[in-house]
Amino acid sequence: MTNHTPSPLASRTHPAAPADVEVLRYSAFTTDPAGGNPAGVVLDAEALDDTRMLAIAAEVGYSETAFVTAHDTAARRYRLRYFSPRAEVAFCGHATIATAVALASRNGTGELVFDTPAGEIRVSTTAQDGSVRATLTSVPAHSRPAGDALVDTVLRALDWSRDDLDPQLPPHIAFAGNDHLVLAVRSRERLAALDYDFDALHDLMRQHGWTTVHLVQRQAPDRLDFHARDPFPVGGVVEDPATGAAAAAFGGYLRTLGLITEPVRVHLRQGEDMGRPSDLYVDIDPEDARIKVTGAAVPLPE
Repeated sequence: MTNHTPSPLASRTHPAAPADVEVLRYSAFTTDPAGGNPAGVVLDAEALDDTRMLAIAAEVGYSETAFVTAHDTAARRYRLRYFSPRAEVAFCGHATIATAVALASRNGTGELVFDTPAGEIRVSTTAQDGSVRATLTSVPAHSRPAGDALVDTVLRALDWSRDDLDPQLPPHIAFAGNDHLVLAVRSRERLAALDYDFDALHDLMRQHGWTTVHLVQRQAPDRLDFHARDPFPVGGVVEDPATGAAAAAFGGYLRTLGLITEPVRVHLRQGEDMGRPSDLYVDIDPEDARIKVTGAAVPLPE
């Protein structure tokens, strides 16, 4: 039996806006407002302090809201901070994509630079087929093996066994701005049936500083295409429909494992099992530790 609190994403489809702050709402990694991962975006947050930004993120209720706290419009350089309903996070991929598309809609497409708590993130934006797409370049990504005892503890919280895991893709802690535990499962059916202990996984993630647990299933042995799910209890959300930060970290993981021998694009399909299908495209170069993550974003209806 799952033990969790309700997801703000599930319970508040159209959250109310704070009366004195303009909060834009975009869904990232989709061209359909019914898919992707919703993010709040505040483009004019210079006057907001930490307490107010956290309160706005909690009121909006999405997994993250991004705040532009300083800008040099001529240089197309912006300081960006991210808040979940519970805490500030160092980096959030889907909110970065959403913010880039919002700025492109305001100021035109092109190159952007975001100064984030995780470091400098460069983003390119282009108009394509009636929507705006953004490609972020992560900080250098890497990963390291996760210890057996730690993995066993996580498996208990997921109600999975060692036999459920894919032996070709070992458990790792992957980083591309923040840490994510990567677990690869053998079958699509096991991934689809995810039903985890919210409190137990929350406590483990807080203890080890993980932003999400990135659960993946390889679609075919000869392809680098994956289904993915990302529990996010530390953000007060049962599951994230699209997780750009985890996708970047996963790119670093594949590179660390030596699976990338030439520049390649990996497709992650996320959010299907929660009714918000999302497409994340991850470009990996064996000669470059930085990972590129591409996706579209669209405004959400009021």
